[in-house]
Amino acid sequence: MKLRQLLLIISTAFLTAPVAYAETPQPTAEQVKLVKDQVKYTTYIPKSYVLYEAVEGDLNKDGKSDAVLIIKGTDPKQWVDHEYRGKLDRNRRGIIILLNQGVKNQKTQYSKYLQNLDCFSSENEEGGVYFAPELWVEIKKGLLDIHYAHGRYGYWRYLFRLQDQDMRLIGYDDSNNFGPYIKSETSINFLTGRKVYRKNMNETVDDDADPKFKETWQSFDLEPIYLSKIKDFDEIDFGISDVEN
Repeated sequence: MKLRQLLLIISTAFLTAPVAYAETPQPTAEQVKLVKDQVKYTTYIPKSYVLYEAVEGDLNKDGKSDAVLIIKGTDPKQWVDHEYRGKLDRNRRGIIILLNQGVKNQKTQYSKYLQNLDCFSSENEEGGVYFAPELWVEIKKGLLDIHYAHGRYGYWRYLFRLQDQDMRLIGYDDSNNFGPYIKSETSINFLTGRKVYRKNMNETVDDDADPKFKETWQSFDLEPIYLSKIKDFDEIDFGISDVEN
């Protein structure tokens, strides 16, 4: 009797135990937005490219929402086999600027203002001793902000504005870090022709150590740099001599 009771208890426990079902991963908000944007902007995306990201904002200060599309090539020959990371898509990325020509508060009507189809490297490039820099774009106060974040090693960014039927580079900033410790900062104003380099003279690598910057200023004279003419953001050379010591 005891054996039968024990078997009954075990059977009941087994039958009433919760069943673990494999849950289907739900798409993130970013993935849902990308799918919708792919449909929304498909007319403006060239053949053999797909949408990587879309950002909206007012670029010409007319009160209407313009669009910046980051696109990516789909050439199968650009896929590589990585020793540690498996198959990687090394297709380069590009940018398309759309201006809203519609009447305010009515249906949006875009016109393609400019495009540069392969000025950005793939998100799967090598990052050296770290991961590859993360690219993101923003529209702030009528300016296009192209920002590269490199985690504990800092960041660099480019600021563009609409000018001369293109987008002119008007500013550049970078921060060279070692974790929370800032080694140096650079800021360039291409409109005034002035560059400042700030070197942290406090060599104490400590979270609580306040930076003590030594500033070095210099002037320069450069021809305007335009977004449509940049071949590779990784290879940009402003041609400004360094006086950082």
